This record gives sequence, structure tokens and C-alpha cells, in this order.
Amino acid sequence: MLNLALRITGSLLALSFGLAAHAQNLAVVFGSHSSGPGEGFSIGRFDSATGHLTDPQLMLQADAPAYFVFDPSHRFLYTCGTPAFIAAYAVDRATGHLTLLNQKPSGGGDPSYISLDKTARFAFVANYQGGNIAAYALRPDGTLGERTAFIQHTGHSVNPLRQTRAFAHSILVDPSNRFVLVADLGLDKIFIYRFDAATGSLTPSDPETVQAPQGSGPRHITFHPNGRWAYLITEMGSSILLYDWDAKRGTLNEKQQISALPADFKGVSTSAEIRVHPNGRFLYATNRGRNSVAVFAIDRASGRLSPLQDIPSGGRTPRNFDFDPSGRWLLVTNHDSDTAAVFAINPDTGVLNPAGDPVHIRHAFSPRFLPLQP
Repeated sequence: MLNLALRITGSLLALSFGLAAHAQNLAVVFGSHSSGPGEGFSIGRFDSATGHLTDPQLMLQADAPAYFVFDPSHRFLYTCGTPAFIAAYAVDRATGHLTLLNQKPSGGGDPSYISLDKTARFAFVANYQGGNIAAYALRPDGTLGERTAFIQHTGHSVNPLRQTRAFAHSILVDPSNRFVLVADLGLDKIFIYRFDAATGSLTPSDPETVQAPQGSGPRHITFHPNGRWAYLITEMGSSILLYDWDAKRGTLNEKQQISALPADFKGVSTSAEIRVHPNGRFLYATNRGRNSVAVFAIDRASGRLSPLQDIPSGGRTPRNFDFDPSGRWLLVTNHDSDTAAVFAINPDTGVLNPAGDPVHIRHAFSPRFLPLQP
């Protein structure tokens, strides 16, 4: 009864919080992990007052645009896809529809992550199967320009099935725009590179790497809004590591390891995405196998995590998620059940409550909220 009462109370708090705020005209764009007829970018409309998401519809066929980002103006979208390309699209701000601008070879097989520097003048891509990373200039018209950096990782780690070589899984610039961090699943390392924002070049920092736990498989990194803490989620270890980040020297100092799974979980699971809420008070992570979203409180003084909640994701194999611009809603994609689910975020506690039934979308991967303009 207590759990039911808490859930009802949380739902009412989130609903009243949403109704009190100005409802935005929002779309949600989804990327797909597959190619062929009926695959590509889909779009749905989102009601920020109620959390209602319309059934997404295919708007543009494309080859496996699994992971993508908008530039800060939301005028352009950048994606990476199989077998080995990155692409730039123009965004119609009235409808959300996309127009292909150009494509470039990504520099390696199965690019799994793309991100932009803080000036939106350069794009970074991590090529998972290629075990390498690259940077590309972005022109004022949104198109992809020349490649400005390319670095190949080498080596292996302890898992004989998944760590026989480098597998660069993600790449992200730090809040100061002076360093780029790469999580390499195959090497159990975080690579740190100095970034030249004038030329787009990348050079190894000193030290160049930080060792993650053996066999853990580093996957994604996220920074706290204060710029002082970095969080790493490991795919194979289902753990989250907290680091102090020194933005002057470009160094990471580990200060906490915590499981992304409940202490009593005995099954098989791998972790996927990790994000800090824009208010800096809560952290969210997805667990595949467990099929859940894990919620943590962030200590304001130290950045340390404390478990708050582990809630079913609304489907099987949750991949990525996004916060709506107000920070009141979280949308997660469940790849193997072809669903996307919306959760209300309690503004006081960070706890999630399901907001309606999941919607159907084939091979759902990355969701991104898009503010529309009249």
C-alpha cells in the first residue's frame, strides 16, 4: 500500500508540475538500428503538459541511423550508420522533417556514437568495429567538411570473446571544449585527447589513458552540469564509475564504483546509456537484460551516487533515452520489443512513474526531443 501511495503521489506531483508549465510544441525523432524498407528516421508528436506521445511514423528511409545528435540551433542533425558513414541533414523546424545534405566515410566499421564540440564547428565519431575515432569539420551551411583527425586504438583486454581488440564505443568533448574523452570497450580504457578548437586536431593528453576495471567494457561517459564530475557506465560490468575531472590538466581521478543493478539481481544484464538530469541532482542509466531504468541521487558536495529506484523500462532491451526540454519527462527506447516509453520525473525526488502505455516503433534506438517552430 505504501508503494502504491508513493507512486500515486509522485504521479500527481509530476502531472501538476507539468500542467503548471507552458506546454511546448515538441516532436520526438527516433533513429533505427536496421536498414531496408520501412527503416530510418521516425517522428512523433509530444505533449509536454501530459506526457502523451503519438505513435511515431516513418518520415525518411535511411541506412541504420542508430545514433544521432542535433546541433544547438536544431537546424541540423548529424548521424552515423552502418556500414561506415556519417551524414548531415537539414531540419525543417516547422515539421521536423529531414533533408540529406551530404555523407562522409566514418573511417571505420560500425560507427556507434557521434557528438559535436561546444562550438558546433566539429563532429566526432567513434567507430566500434574499426576501433578508431575521427573528427570532421562542420561548414556554416551544416554540411560535413574535411576530416581533421583520425586515431587508431590498438591492444586487447581480458575477455576472450569481446575484448580481443579495440572497440571504440563513444566519444565526447569535455565542458571546457579543450579535451575529448573516448570509452573503449575492447581495451577497458578511457582515452583522453587534447582538442584544438581552431583546427579540429586531436593529440594524446598526458596521461593518455585511464584504466577501467578489467573486463568491464567501458561504454558511455557523461559529465555533471558543474563540469567537475564525469560518470562512466560499463556495458559488461554493469557498473558506474565516478571521476573527479580536472579541466585544466585533462585528468580523471576515480572516487566511486557502484553497480547499475539492484544488489539482489542474479540474472544476466548489460548496461547501455547514462545521463545526468539537467538539474544536476539525479543520474539515470539503462540496463539491458534487467530491462530497467536505474535512478540515482547525486550528492551535491561530492558527486557520489546513491540508488533511488530501479523501474521496468516498459519493454525489452532499453537502449537510449532523452529528457524533454523542461526536464519533467524521460523517454526511453526498448530495442527488442519495438517500443518507446515515457516516464514522468518527480521534480523533488527524481523518481520515475510510467506515463501511459508504451508506443510501437520498429527497432527503436535513439530518441531526441525537437522543439518545433510555427
